[in-house]
Amino acid sequence: MDIILRDGRLPDGRAVDIGLDNGLIQAVEPHLPTSARQDIALGGRLVSPPFVESHIHLDSALTAGQPRWNQSGTLFEGIEIWRDRKQSLSLEDVKARAIATLKLQAQQGVLYVRSHADVSETSLTALRALLEVRDAVKDWITVQVVAFPQDGLYGGPKNLELMEAALKLGTDAVGGIPHYEMTREDGVESVHRIFELAQRYDRLIDIHCDEIDDDQSRFLEVVAACAVRSGLGSRVTASHTTAFASYNNAYAFKLMGLLARANINFIANPLINITLQGRTDTYPKRRGVTRVKELWQQGINVSLGHDCVQDPWYNLGTGNMLDVASMAVHVCQMTGQEEIAACYAMVTANGAKTLSLQDSYGLEVGKPANLIVLDADSPYDAIRRRATVTHVFSRGKLLVQTKPAEVKWE
Repeated sequence: MDIILRDGRLPDGRAVDIGLDNGLIQAVEPHLPTSARQDIALGGRLVSPPFVESHIHLDSALTAGQPRWNQSGTLFEGIEIWRDRKQSLSLEDVKARAIATLKLQAQQGVLYVRSHADVSETSLTALRALLEVRDAVKDWITVQVVAFPQDGLYGGPKNLELMEAALKLGTDAVGGIPHYEMTREDGVESVHRIFELAQRYDRLIDIHCDEIDDDQSRFLEVVAACAVRSGLGSRVTASHTTAFASYNNAYAFKLMGLLARANINFIANPLINITLQGRTDTYPKRRGVTRVKELWQQGINVSLGHDCVQDPWYNLGTGNMLDVASMAVHVCQMTGQEEIAACYAMVTANGAKTLSLQDSYGLEVGKPANLIVLDADSPYDAIRRRATVTHVFSRGKLLVQTKPAEVKWE
């Protein structure tokens, strides 16, 4: 074999050797007696499928403070700042920042990324740039691009036309933002149009849905109903759904039944949701994160995203998915051992399911040799210590190697 990883520990606790060859996982055994071109001793370290970044905006990444800082910390000031910043976008600008962000993510174990691209500007610069990036990096990281109408499908006279143009250029998914449309009726119509476009162009769906504290923002039920009626189910994702945290329980419990029937995916972005939401509250302040724990308990697929890395909405962030998982553990009160393991799954296997990539994802013989090694002995240990990703293997080749920090007492 080309590479054998010796004495690794899988997320389920099994001690294994893993053989890689021809870009595929060839063996996962307690002990491999064969030799390899390269043997790597792991010393019991955690071997995991790569992290999956389910939701990020690469077109706006690394623009914090340009042209000004978000002083209120609100979603809506962020949108206004981005509206000004995107007037000066160029292909080179977006591509350089996107690739820099992808490298930052990859060195921390992220090898699958879904990025939204703003398609509200007539030039479609952000989209064109991210499509070029998707193709440029395909040999070492998988990127999906969502056509995202930041200003709403009906927020401008050409926005619907721009969405169709974006789909014709080859995006992987169609997006939306119904709660930001000018009226409730426009929001409902936008959801129906998104499903129509997804079926016409055979695309996935990922909608920014109810990203607001308003308990009367109820577009999630519209998305779920459309998923049931269309049969698209697992190809549909509702991102954010922060208003779900503010719904009264009578309505929320009724809705939960519809969501289970719809079989859609959810993406929470704990770092951003807890930062942007609840800004108009005094006390008690709402957490602003959707009902992650309750969705998980119902067997509904939930994954996690970073959403923003140093942009008008969030001037922090490093792209580390363990930060995202850790925040979910805390803010969603998922501190039981099974719950912590579930949060780790939300940045790995659940994310692959959200991206409809589960058939080519995982530590199984015959799957692509995409995997990471962490300086930890379990998912719990990895989240607790934000463990360093020591090795990143992409397509069967060692892509990045990082030494953990060394502490020396004098």
